[in-house]
Amino acid sequence: MRRILRGWWVGFGATVLTVSGLAGAVAATTPSDRVGPRPDGTAVVTYGWRVTPAGHQTPLGEKPFATALSPDGKYLAVSNDGTHTQSLSLLDANTRATLQHIDYASPEALFIGLAWSPDGSKLYASAGGNDKIRVYTRSGGGLTEGTPISLPKGSFPAGIVLSADGERLYAADNGNGRVSEVDTAGGTVLGAVGTVGPNPYGVALSPDEKSLYVSNWGTNTVSVLDASTLAGRATMTVGSHPTTMTRNPVTKDLYVAVTDADRIAVIRPGATEVSRYIDLAPYRGAPVGTSPEGLDVSEDGRTLYVANAGNNDVAVVDLAKGRVRGLIPVGWYPTSVTLTHDGSTLLVTNAKGLGAGPNPRGPDVTLTDYSQYVASMIMGTLSAVPVPSPSALAHYTKQVRVNDRFDGPHGTQGNPVVPARPGDSSPIKHVIYIVKENRTYDQVFGSLGKGNGDPSLNLFDDDVAPNQRTLARRFVTFDDFYADGAVSSDGWEWATGSESNSYNEHLWPVAYGGRGRSDDVYTNQATDPGKVTGDSRIWDRLDDAGISYRNYGMWAGGPLPAKVFATEPRLAGHTDPDYAAQSLGLTDNSRVDAWKKEFDQYVGDGNLPRMEFLRLGNDHTSGTTPGALTPKAFVAENDLAVGRVVDAVSHSPYWKSTAIFITEDDAQNGPDHVDAHRTTALVVSPYTQTGKVDSTQYSTVSMMRTMELLDGIGPLTQFDAMATPMTAGFTGRPNTVPFDAITPKQSLTEKNGANAPMAAESRRMDFSSADRAPEQQLNQAIWESVKGAGSVMPPPIQHGPDD
Repeated sequence: MRRILRGWWVGFGATVLTVSGLAGAVAATTPSDRVGPRPDGTAVVTYGWRVTPAGHQTPLGEKPFATALSPDGKYLAVSNDGTHTQSLSLLDANTRATLQHIDYASPEALFIGLAWSPDGSKLYASAGGNDKIRVYTRSGGGLTEGTPISLPKGSFPAGIVLSADGERLYAADNGNGRVSEVDTAGGTVLGAVGTVGPNPYGVALSPDEKSLYVSNWGTNTVSVLDASTLAGRATMTVGSHPTTMTRNPVTKDLYVAVTDADRIAVIRPGATEVSRYIDLAPYRGAPVGTSPEGLDVSEDGRTLYVANAGNNDVAVVDLAKGRVRGLIPVGWYPTSVTLTHDGSTLLVTNAKGLGAGPNPRGPDVTLTDYSQYVASMIMGTLSAVPVPSPSALAHYTKQVRVNDRFDGPHGTQGNPVVPARPGDSSPIKHVIYIVKENRTYDQVFGSLGKGNGDPSLNLFDDDVAPNQRTLARRFVTFDDFYADGAVSSDGWEWATGSESNSYNEHLWPVAYGGRGRSDDVYTNQATDPGKVTGDSRIWDRLDDAGISYRNYGMWAGGPLPAKVFATEPRLAGHTDPDYAAQSLGLTDNSRVDAWKKEFDQYVGDGNLPRMEFLRLGNDHTSGTTPGALTPKAFVAENDLAVGRVVDAVSHSPYWKSTAIFITEDDAQNGPDHVDAHRTTALVVSPYTQTGKVDSTQYSTVSMMRTMELLDGIGPLTQFDAMATPMTAGFTGRPNTVPFDAITPKQSLTEKNGANAPMAAESRRMDFSSADRAPEQQLNQAIWESVKGAGSVMPPPIQHGPDD
């Protein structure tokens, strides 16, 4: 077993969870459940959903995204495509024992594609950013890697498929929108075609092998090619961001997972248009979020199994009736499902396993131990679930409904301030939403004197962050609030769209691991969560409803005048061109100067928009780069900027009708004794100025849901639809005492010296945009800049089930 597997597996690896037996009561989900893995083999994810995987669980590597069962049914190959160490795992398909791990350190890579030769003697694996197909020879119970097949530069192969005779291999070249055809005997590329759509995910052959189908992940189509010439035959519109494809062994129908439309497209043999759709929405009128990804069909062709990454379940689909028969609970973010050859067991890979847990040594990361860094500490799992009987499936389905809150979220009764339904009255008429960069709760609030903090992990005290800490004390301390994203790439998706979609979930680990792909969350519409690209984020819904809003820095870049990225054209007309987008070379207070200029105009004219978006990201810091501001100076400067926004609003006529929501896009840059996702959250309004502690479990989507209710718009996805609104933090009795910004005692201009801790490492980091620097080293540099070079972190903390 590879050394990176985490301690929470101790005593759990052979556990068969209670839910797999029918005697156990359905587990209740309550807001007080601790986020993260639990010793009983269950977990609570950041947005409050419970994970109760059925069957037997086996640990895997980081982000198991794809599997392939050998032709004889004896071996299961798994492609683990995570951030730090990627790996190919070979498991005994019957016992689930791990037979072999082949590890790949960056820049060596794997990415999704796996295929066995017809006789099972060879295994082919896509190597993503290495622009090659890896070739392994199987001997006994092991694999030996041989000479790879090189593809054209920039190919970035994803899904692959072999011809029935094994002589031809076709690869979806995700990087250049092409398909490569390979002669497996000679190991050479025979041709390539440029007529498929952007970012192709998978390839499938027709039964007669005359046609090749390609799912175009970056758009909404499936391309049909002539398999012999690779010339285009047809393009079928199937829905937003199609991914995995599989064929019915009896009817030969092709099933396509339309991942951001929550449905399966069915294509009859020889057809050039969709024959029908199978809806996977978990309840009537459900918004997106199911995210179907993995597919397999029973040998008799009657049942389709679908790994729903978003819902943490496997849907059992009756193909004759075209509807879901029931749901099976599995781990967090299932990505593939494979039926064993005897048809008795489902093997399901769960990319996020049981989540993260605490990371009190979060900033103290070395190059050989990434177990405390949120982007790489989450290990995947394999759920082996016996195919359930009808009664067992009914029980499982009930469990999934409870786990995922499909019968309704907590805390939706509303109060005099936060409506229970969009459109209901509220004294709050204006919402200001501030998103910052990458801090944990304990880093800023650990020594607050109230709430669940660990003072030993507090880096930024009252001298450095007096405004945020005073706001937390005077208004509400939210000490159980979590970022739903792990890093900025998915964090910003959650913070503006209430979901990180399949494309982003698969590609950000590649970018953050330095494996041949840059983070394209702002520049590629493949990252748009939702049925329709360009209508996926909260500002789009405000636009649809005719609600006024103004943007300061979100989804914008470049030198002044700031320009909105092309992926969000509707945002451009609502964006202040004089508000500089993220650049650590500019101060957050200069940004607030630009915001305040417009705010004062709105006050004078009496026309403040219903909602404002502000990006204030300099708390990201530049580590200990010589000549750059110190981490304390960056955080203090950012803190003052936040305080000035609250000061301006609270001294204006709009104070009585405004709520200011402040949080981080993610919590990756530090330690936390509860969970690596826990972060800071503030809600500042006369209706929250109570000084209380609210320990209700909230997350990014809770904040989104609360703002949506105040704005009078519906939810974007299933995650904010079922999120607990932050209602408990509000009171019906407003306290209109204004807030005066506090100038931190910490110098706002203090710079790192040439001998600052880890100065050489920081100098080599890229701070041109969020998260381009190696976060593990950056975390360590920040810690040592505050606590001293070589300072020792507190020991890790383990939590029991009742802590």
